[in-house]
Amino acid sequence: MKKNRRFKVISLFSGAGGMDLGFINAGFEIVWANDFFKEAVETYRKNIGEHIVYGDITEIKSEEMPNDVDLVIGGFPCQGFSVANTKRSVKDERNFLYKEMLRVIKDKKPKFFVAENVKGILSIGKGKVFEMIKEDFETLGYKVDARILNAAEYGVPQARERVIIIGNRIGVENPYPKITHWIDTKKYKSKKGLKKFVTVKDAIGYLSDVKICADPIVLNNNKIIYNHIASTNVYDKFWGRKYKVNQAEICDYLKEWRNKAGYTTKRVDEHFGYKYTAGHWFRKDNNSGSIPKPNDWWELKKIFKFDNKYDKVVTTMIEKEIKFEQSLRITNWDRPSDTITATGPEIHIDKERRLSVRECAILQTFPDNFEFIGSLNVMYKQIGNAVPVLLAEKIAKVIIKKLKEETS
Repeated sequence: MKKNRRFKVISLFSGAGGMDLGFINAGFEIVWANDFFKEAVETYRKNIGEHIVYGDITEIKSEEMPNDVDLVIGGFPCQGFSVANTKRSVKDERNFLYKEMLRVIKDKKPKFFVAENVKGILSIGKGKVFEMIKEDFETLGYKVDARILNAAEYGVPQARERVIIIGNRIGVENPYPKITHWIDTKKYKSKKGLKKFVTVKDAIGYLSDVKICADPIVLNNNKIIYNHIASTNVYDKFWGRKYKVNQAEICDYLKEWRNKAGYTTKRVDEHFGYKYTAGHWFRKDNNSGSIPKPNDWWELKKIFKFDNKYDKVVTTMIEKEIKFEQSLRITNWDRPSDTITATGPEIHIDKERRLSVRECAILQTFPDNFEFIGSLNVMYKQIGNAVPVLLAEKIAKVIIKKLKEETS
């Protein structure tokens, strides 16, 4: 094998690049990538490289992709397979996007392929869907295996279970990384040699007292934090106002005092370090306005110097019953988080906001300097769709070892 040779990878359904980054960290070179999620592609280009192509994979010919690749990777869309989708069906068109991956593998003939999906893929159609997928890959001459891996068992601060499908045509056993961390004492005959799971507090605890802000934040240790922004729509569900408040009435009141103080909405945003948030305090059209949180209310009082007319009704909060539902769940703190989803994060332990974009990214083991592009919900979606970087790296390392052995 030539010294310093880098094994080449085609990445499909790349998203923001969690899987790709893990393979890059392990020593692979991504030579071509693709996705149809515009903001995810922009995020990928900003952080990983220009080799990603924005477009519909069904309309991109194999001839437009590089030849002589060693590996094809991808997490083909899984909405149709998800156990969260009670209406999932063998007929769901999204279930057949794996055939695009099949087509690329057939045409490029990589030594290995790696596909990631939700564990529901194994049970849909009483297992018939997965058997079909497996047989299709085996027909191309690949030995195919699938295992459910829990990211928390590999050092990721998140109990995320996913099916990892690995295939190879070089006549070796498909390698899977060894478990490095224990997460449930009842599961293991022995914890000898295993590290304790990484908790949410271990991973993001240092951000608990860092105020969310759209701009980069420089911490005391000169560490720069990007995308520490979060949804704050938790009060009505957890800490709700004790008294009924008319938003339009509060809006007029705040606008009056803002004008007296000589502030513009933009200046208020700059004062708080927000982007566009303050505008909702001075808007009552189309029910798009909002009432400031107590902490923001007291800060507004400092700069506007308004009277005490609404202080009590705006800032008196009472804790309401919490229902155990996905959208109302408070994150774990002393154990790995539950799965970070694409539909919105859990509520922070302080109950004042959702997990921030950066906190979700950390729980997905993206590096601190990885910046996401798009609206708040779009950034949450990119992170929730991603493969944890650290898990991908550990998978990549055992595959690159096999490739080096085969080519030595």
